[in-house]
Amino acid sequence: MRILVVEDAVDLAEAIMMRFGRTGHALDHAASAAEAEDYVRHQEYDLLILDINLPDKDGFTVLRGIRAAGITTPVLVLTARAEIEDRISALDYGADDYVVKPFDFRELEARARALLRRRQGIASGATVHGNLTFDRAGAKITVADRTMVLPNREFRVLEVFLGNLGRVLTKAEIVSQVYGFDDAPGPNAIELYVARLRKKLQGSSLAIRTRRGLGYVAELVA
Repeated sequence: MRILVVEDAVDLAEAIMMRFGRTGHALDHAASAAEAEDYVRHQEYDLLILDINLPDKDGFTVLRGIRAAGITTPVLVLTARAEIEDRISALDYGADDYVVKPFDFRELEARARALLRRRQGIASGATVHGNLTFDRAGAKITVADRTMVLPNREFRVLEVFLGNLGRVLTKAEIVSQVYGFDDAPGPNAIELYVARLRKKLQGSSLAIRTRRGLGYVAELVA
């Protein structure tokens, strides 16, 4: 999933990106409101992690602008303001959740996972697709009685397919979900991940098929 981190404190932004990058998410960083607004105009995100105290304008203004533009991406607000009025304002302006600084990274990750699930219309951290169980919280899959922990990027590619069952995805669409602007995937990266996933999914209820000249489609099979 692709996440935009809007945070002017470089050390904190790097720490957040390192934590989420370890689990294979694609990440972009904006250090100001102007950068954040430019990013969301040109790229669709699955989640925004938005600091309230930004150098050029506050995060509430960014949040209002995003919602006024009809952008429904989930927004997780980071705030050092612990007063109840500020938390209420964040939610009323269109935030989906908030975390008060200083925070435990485990809580931040758990809240982010919940918002990403909600965006996909999923209530639980684990979903069942025939004999395939996809465990987002545990970052593992089970095929029949075989449990496997996938490398992070493979796990995210599979997550993209499961969130788009029956829909043909181009390589560019998959790349946009698993790589940030600063990443440089090799020309055959997606083909490699798909080939590895096909081997590991043998005997499962999920098939990833090639649509020549178009891309790939994941389908459930009997």
